[in-house]
Amino acid sequence: MSEPNTPIPELLTQFAKLKGIGPKSAERIVHHLLHEDRQVAIDLAAALRSVIDQVHPCRECFNLTDREVCDICSNPRRDASVLCVVESSRDVTLFERIGSFRGLYHVLGGRLDPLAGFGPDKLNLTPLVDRVRRGGVKEVILATSPTLEGDGTALFASTLLAGSPVTITKLARGLPTGSSLELANSQMLADALEGRRTI
Repeated sequence: MSEPNTPIPELLTQFAKLKGIGPKSAERIVHHLLHEDRQVAIDLAAALRSVIDQVHPCRECFNLTDREVCDICSNPRRDASVLCVVESSRDVTLFERIGSFRGLYHVLGGRLDPLAGFGPDKLNLTPLVDRVRRGGVKEVILATSPTLEGDGTALFASTLLAGSPVTITKLARGLPTGSSLELANSQMLADALEGRRTI
């Protein structure tokens, strides 16, 4: 009796593990790759390998980059006195898409979620405090998602920065409470950024 053919089920399993892709979407993707020109799958595999091998957090802001310091941090035209604190690199992409924010970012790498075992030690909070203490930062915008966990993370970060000579603001509530930044459109993000307030 021959061994069962396992590569396709294994690929289905791996795609289904990705956030936002369920079993049916995984099946569509896998069958698309198998029925397309084989070069498409080879190029995808090479791109994935390249990302895994070369992309890492920026030394300064923890945004994903293939350099030691990302393009945003190394851009002299950015306003280094304004620091926008976000939960993930995806949030950086969202703010960059609206094109109106000219400051720098700090990626926390998540948000506080004690029930899931995600405490302050798992976030890039100490480097945030260190960046502010080095000087040059005048305003810190806490741009966490308007959820219970996001608000808790912003409150915790503001407590850590309380003794620093910086203005601490948060996004205006043009964003719906209980939602995620990734669900906001560009205008909502622009309005929230523009209407930020001091904590």
